[in-house]
Amino acid sequence: MNMKKYMVLWGGAMFFVVCFSLYLMMETTPGSASLRAVEVGENGLSNIDARIQQIETMLNDNQKMMNLIRKTVQELAAGDHGSLEKLQQVLQMNPTPLSARPPHSVKTRTSDVSLPADTCQLTQLGSSKADIQVLDVYDQLAFDNIDGGAWKQGFPITYSPNKWEKQKLKVFVVPHSHNDPGWLKTFEKYYTDQTRAILNGMVDALERHPQMRFIYAEMSFFSMFWDEINQDKRLRVKKLLQEKRLEIVTGGWVMNDEANAHYFAMLDQMIEGNQWLQQELGVTPVSGWAIDPFGHSPTMAYLLGKMGFQNMLIQRVHYSMKKHLARSTQLEFVWRQSWDHKGSTDILCHLMPFYSYDVPHTCGPDPRVCCQFDFKRLPGGGVSCPWRIPPQVITKSNINERASTLLEQYRQKATLYRNDVVFVPLGDDFRYDKVEEWDNQFDNYQRLFDYMNSKPEWQVEVKFATLSDYFVALRERAGAAPENIPPHYPVLSGDFYTYADRDDHYWSGYFTSRPFYKRLNRVMESHLRGTELLFSQAVVVASRSGAGGFVRDLMKTMVTARRSLALFQHHDGITGTARELVVADYGQKLLSAIQGMKEVMVQSAELLLSIDPKLYTYKADNSFFDVDETRASHDSLPVRTVLQVGTGQSRSVTLYNSLGHARQTVVRLYVSTPHVQLRDPLNNIVPCQVEPFWNEDETVSNTVYKLVFVANVPALGLRSYTLHGMADGERQQGVLAKVDIYNSAHSSLRLDTDGVFTVVRKPSLVGVTLENNDLKVTFSEVTGLMDAVLVKSTGEHVSASMQFVKYGAKHGKERSGAYLFLPDGAAKPLAYNNPIVRVVSGDILSEVHVLLPGVEHIISLHNSPGVDGQTIDVSNTVDIRNENDIELAMRIVTNIENENGEFYTDLNGFQMQKRKTLSKLPLQGNFYPMPAMAYLESDKVRLSILSAQSLGVASLKTGWLEVMQDRRLSHDDNRGLGQGIHDNKRTPNKFSILVEIRKASSTVGPASTVGFPSLMSHLALQELVHHIHVLPARMAGPPTGQRHNFTGLTTQLPCDVHLLNLRTLQSTSQSTHTALLLHRLGVDCGFPTYGVTCQCSSSKVNLAKLFSGVKVQKASSTSLTLTRDGTELSEASQLIDVPPMEIQAYKLQLT
Repeated sequence: MNMKKYMVLWGGAMFFVVCFSLYLMMETTPGSASLRAVEVGENGLSNIDARIQQIETMLNDNQKMMNLIRKTVQELAAGDHGSLEKLQQVLQMNPTPLSARPPHSVKTRTSDVSLPADTCQLTQLGSSKADIQVLDVYDQLAFDNIDGGAWKQGFPITYSPNKWEKQKLKVFVVPHSHNDPGWLKTFEKYYTDQTRAILNGMVDALERHPQMRFIYAEMSFFSMFWDEINQDKRLRVKKLLQEKRLEIVTGGWVMNDEANAHYFAMLDQMIEGNQWLQQELGVTPVSGWAIDPFGHSPTMAYLLGKMGFQNMLIQRVHYSMKKHLARSTQLEFVWRQSWDHKGSTDILCHLMPFYSYDVPHTCGPDPRVCCQFDFKRLPGGGVSCPWRIPPQVITKSNINERASTLLEQYRQKATLYRNDVVFVPLGDDFRYDKVEEWDNQFDNYQRLFDYMNSKPEWQVEVKFATLSDYFVALRERAGAAPENIPPHYPVLSGDFYTYADRDDHYWSGYFTSRPFYKRLNRVMESHLRGTELLFSQAVVVASRSGAGGFVRDLMKTMVTARRSLALFQHHDGITGTARELVVADYGQKLLSAIQGMKEVMVQSAELLLSIDPKLYTYKADNSFFDVDETRASHDSLPVRTVLQVGTGQSRSVTLYNSLGHARQTVVRLYVSTPHVQLRDPLNNIVPCQVEPFWNEDETVSNTVYKLVFVANVPALGLRSYTLHGMADGERQQGVLAKVDIYNSAHSSLRLDTDGVFTVVRKPSLVGVTLENNDLKVTFSEVTGLMDAVLVKSTGEHVSASMQFVKYGAKHGKERSGAYLFLPDGAAKPLAYNNPIVRVVSGDILSEVHVLLPGVEHIISLHNSPGVDGQTIDVSNTVDIRNENDIELAMRIVTNIENENGEFYTDLNGFQMQKRKTLSKLPLQGNFYPMPAMAYLESDKVRLSILSAQSLGVASLKTGWLEVMQDRRLSHDDNRGLGQGIHDNKRTPNKFSILVEIRKASSTVGPASTVGFPSLMSHLALQELVHHIHVLPARMAGPPTGQRHNFTGLTTQLPCDVHLLNLRTLQSTSQSTHTALLLHRLGVDCGFPTYGVTCQCSSSKVNLAKLFSGVKVQKASSTSLTLTRDGTELSEASQLIDVPPMEIQAYKLQLT
């Protein structure tokens, strides 16, 4: 390059800096339409003064930048080509240092977002076409629980003697063993005590008895077994699979819960299990098997279908619903999503008809008879029949009677289904753990089968089989091709909540049991997802730079974390229905996984921010960054890392946004001094608010302070800020929050604030409000709790009275427990008088703290231009350890007229389902799971509760929404656990409340059983669950060798496309092969969206140009478990358009 070219470069750089700086200086004038900060009254002058000082500082910094450019160009001219990279870094710095505009005034949408036509059409179509709408069936059912005789929850079964003259009855007996990865024992203890013997015995028994078959589901156990057996036994297992005598069903890491689990975790545990299965055994399951989750969700049906499964089987459905479907031979149906109008999500589903999946309740309708054919219960076997008629060894003398008795049960069961094909499970929890059971079951059943098959007049063909054998035969009888849905089977839409197994015993208690761990689970999900996204990009950089140890060591940590989260999705894990020692074991695994994810996250961030990745050296437990919080134990609350900043010192802190959209949001840092100044990557002073930190004894700390500011972080990006310690009295520091205390005159509350904050005692709660540009929240003068919300854009005033209530436990033989909610009547108000109320107010964040018995309740309002400025945040730190036999709930009483007791709850965070509060159901039957969201609405107003943890929810009266908070129970509920719930913790439950006014131009679609959140509620939920991760530098001083910014995407994703995951595949030979999962959200277009910078006019995503600094070498579509690959996408076909509601997966090779 000659001197002339250098001068051109220098001149161009100077011109760019000067012009762009002048433009942004104009943008900072007070009349800028983009400014949305609330007027702050007496602080206004100080803010103006601060901005003047900021502009002066930035002008100086601008001059320094020009000097740096001049110096770098001179070095280039002298032949120092290494300075070219320095110049590029300077020119790429953004935003410009001349901008005096605070981060919270960056332009966001103040007008509504335009949504794609196909999104809005979906909400106008109503429910999908179905023969059976579960909600409609609930309207019809009497729920009267009439005694049905031998089949107590059913009805007497009759059939014509010549029913099977034209074609034989086919009976498929399927041996199985249901292994819980934790319940009464820990996961590892179950394996060593029972599962190891079951799986070893399985190999021997299937080889010993060629006609025997077996199905198995839980890969968490199977992987342990596989790891410890030798090569010879591995080959024997593979042979059994190849011969289809052993079948893996579902193949998830666990048999996941379907009520509390989030769809991210449900999918992730399926990926973990199916990936392991394909890599180790070369097997891809085709049939789902869910016999023990306590109710069933259509989300699981959707996921299985998109994973390539052809069939599924479920069991735990309300006994009245089973009876209804059995009467009309609709126990086998095509399960269709309520929003699917094309049938593209259809999957064939078999519902087991009777009370349980054990042997007494599976051969036919009479458990007294079926128990006689469970040959584990032979006299002397250690297990007996409750009906006191034991099984008999099958001999020549009794075989005719025994065979005809069993066949009668098979025939009666067959009448409940179509096509004369009967499925009969043969197993129970942890069955076949002894050689004797294998042999007793096989020998006696095979004698019965041989005898039945030898009697042509009986017109029956019976044999041992696998689950897929049954579905293949069903399709043959129905005249359907092997991969097609059988014709003339009814289509069903809806879900199966809330489950009751008998009487008024509704399993709605487990929606809330052990909420501490439900919250910890969601924290782990967020950490895993965020780390996956960052790690997958860092792996590519590491492979380029040769940091091999980074990939090898941290991949092990990733796999361990994936499996820990997967394990907790088990239907006795996240449900809170395991014994205390098992719950503690789950908690320890989750905590270890969270810590591991924090370590991988900070290591990945360090590598991605390295100016020269080749100079990066991976050192375990020695990253540039520290973690943002620590936990002393699995059952303790997190302690935030306090940034130590002395006078004249600086401390770098990096923020990580894991979402596919840029975010402007309020962030809290914990600092050692109130005398700090915060600057962005280009030395802009960032307006801050300093708040007091309250110790556990409710005193104000003089060593920890909260620093609050509006951060601006790019999509899937990192941005570094710098804290500067200032001398007391220096200018440009954070503005101190104002603190008012109410009802404290007769309390022992100390108000010593070390002279930093002014705390004012006030006698009355009159006139307490929180307010920003969009909302005004008023509070009760009696309780201090929220009373009403004003939506400023429309002037709509919504009554929203917050209450806390508690339920007692029913007395008598049947009691509430981990599973069941059996209250002693309606809830009673939480008793308290004149609670202490703290009001902390400031320019950026204001809060009302109400100290109630058993609850520290905080309402927060953000003065933010982002999505978080549209919501009311709620934090309840619940502690009911001093109570007994109570269930605490938070209730919001509104003036919203929701018709017919209708409201909506989410299913697994994936879709919304209409609910109706039915007076014919007991109170506990009107509670539903709420993993993420619930809302009620009139034709004009919608109020949504967004939740950071899964809990139970109800709308017991018009305008009410009520969310359970915790439950403490002294008795077992007789469902096998043998314990109550008395291991409660101090539990942080977090929510956001969103009040929305339907647009005048919006038309409400037809009556429907399906609902859709607004785009705002989707984004607000993501804001709540996937918080900004704080990565503080370990050492004081400016970072060396580190960039200040990183963004993983070339452009933001469309607003309605969620970046679900970017998962590095486990194979060490393909470490840069990743799976990209995208979810197109279903949106109700009737509500406006503000506070976003993303676009929604098109939802197309260009895979080839998606990532910044990373090239997509190859891309192919694949199933959601990444096991059934589609065709490779050419670069031209990498512009993809995910349909609304759908999740799509792609395998990418990144370079």
